[in-house]
Amino acid sequence: MIISLIGYMGSGKSHISKVLSQKLHLKLIDLDKEISLKNNLSIHEIFQKKGEIYFRKQERELLEEILATSEHCILSLGGGTPAYYNNMQLINKHTQSIFLRTSVKTLAERLLKQKQKRPLIASQNDEDLPEFIAKHLFERNVYYSQAKFTVDTDGKEPEQIADEIAALF
Repeated sequence: MIISLIGYMGSGKSHISKVLSQKLHLKLIDLDKEISLKNNLSIHEIFQKKGEIYFRKQERELLEEILATSEHCILSLGGGTPAYYNNMQLINKHTQSIFLRTSVKTLAERLLKQKQKRPLIASQNDEDLPEFIAKHLFERNVYYSQAKFTVDTDGKEPEQIADEIAALF
């Protein structure tokens, strides 16, 4: 069984997937980290030097590879992964997908502190960030809402969220 975590950047996918993998004693695969390792560049550098189209192709190739070769693991996906190609269909076919639903307010608070590490929001003005997130999240919710399960994250610690997900299985 592969449990995949999807959601907008800042929803806690990376952190919660670590806690969940320890709790369930499953290997953790972070798609963004795998892309970064394969290219020997940070995600930010890939976007800067090679562009988003290159990144999305790499993302798709590695996603297909992971889903074809991994049996039991926690798979942390990038915020945009479900929104490209037919990735969400592929994710649902091969994994137990969990949407980590997080409010715009919470996302904006978290992402404000990490702006320079996030290529899609690095150039946004601080005061425009909540509106950008709201619009972007609205576009992506079409994909996120296709997840098999939804877990609300606002006001919860990663340990609580991991417990909620573990209880589903």
